[in-house]
Amino acid sequence: MTDSTDLVAEIEELEAKLAQAKASITRRFVGQETVVDLALSALLCGGHALLIGLPGLGKTRLVETLSTVMGLDANRVQFTPDLMPADILGSEVLETGSDGSRTFKFIPGPVFCQLLMADEINRASPRTQSALLQAMQERQVTVAGQDRPLDAPFHVLATQNPIEQEGTYPLPEAQLDRFLVRIDVDYPDRATEKEILISTTGVAENKARNVFTPAELVAAQTLLRRMPVGDAVIEQILDLVRAFRPESPNASEAIRELVAWGPGPRAAQALMLTVRARAMLQGRLAPDTDDVIAMSKPVLSHRMALNFAARARGENLSHLIDTTTAAILHQEAAA
Repeated sequence: MTDSTDLVAEIEELEAKLAQAKASITRRFVGQETVVDLALSALLCGGHALLIGLPGLGKTRLVETLSTVMGLDANRVQFTPDLMPADILGSEVLETGSDGSRTFKFIPGPVFCQLLMADEINRASPRTQSALLQAMQERQVTVAGQDRPLDAPFHVLATQNPIEQEGTYPLPEAQLDRFLVRIDVDYPDRATEKEILISTTGVAENKARNVFTPAELVAAQTLLRRMPVGDAVIEQILDLVRAFRPESPNASEAIRELVAWGPGPRAAQALMLTVRARAMLQGRLAPDTDDVIAMSKPVLSHRMALNFAARARGENLSHLIDTTTAAILHQEAAA
C-alpha cells in the first residue's frame, strides 16, 4: 500500500510540474495544444519526434522553447544536400603537440547534445540521414572505430516540409520507425492566429522560463514507465497494432486491400508509452481507451504505408487509421 501511495504522490507531483511546463511553452508557442502535448509526450517517453508542417507554423520555435523549458542543451543542424555525416557526428583531426608529437583528437559534432533539432531532415542524402540511425537507437555513435556515448537524455526533433519535395530524399522506413511519434503541425484557427499576431509584433515577445532540469526529465521518464496500465488497455494496443498488418488474420478487408506493410512491435511499444504520457499530461493516474484512440494516428501514421493501387485511387491513410481504430474499439466495447 505504501509503494502505491508513494507512486500516486510522485505522479501527482510530476503532473503539477508538467502543467507549469505547458504554461511556459504556450507563452511562446501560442495555441495548438495537441502539438504541444505530443512534443512533451515524446520527451516524457524518452523518444524522438518528427514534426511535419508548412514553413512559418512555428516548428523551430516549438523546439527552441522545449529546450528552454526542459533545461536541455540543444543544437540545431540545417540539413542540406551537401551535408556530410562528419558534420553531424564529428571527426578526428591530427594535432601537433608542443613537443612536436602528433596525435589524433576527436572534435565532437552537434549530435553531442541533449536535444538535436534536425531541420528539414529529408533534404540531406541517405548517407547523411543514416548518420543519425545509431544515435537515435543506441544513444551512442561510432567514429573511427570507437563508441562514444551521447548525453542523457538525448532526443531528436526533426522537421519536414510536406509540400516542397524537389531535391529531397524520403526517409527510409527503418529511420521513420525510430521516431516515437509523428506530429502534424497545421494552420492555427482564427482566434489563435490573432493571438499570435498580437504577441509577436510588439516591442517585446513573451519568453519561456525553465521548469525542468535534465536530471528531472530523466527521473520523469523513469516514473512514466512505472505508471500502471490496465490489461484492457494493453489488449487494445495489441489488437490495434496487429489489425493494421495486411497479412494478419485479424486484418479487415480494407487493410488487406489498401496497406502495403503494417506497423511492427515498436508501434506497440510506442503506444504503451505515449498513452501513459497523455494520461499524465491530462492529470490522470492511468491511461484509458481514449488515450489509445488519441495516440493511434501519431504513432501509426509513419509506420505503415498504402500500396500503389491505394495511392493511385487517392485513398487517405489518416482516414483509414481513424475508421479502423474506431471499428476495432467499438467491437471490443460491444463484446
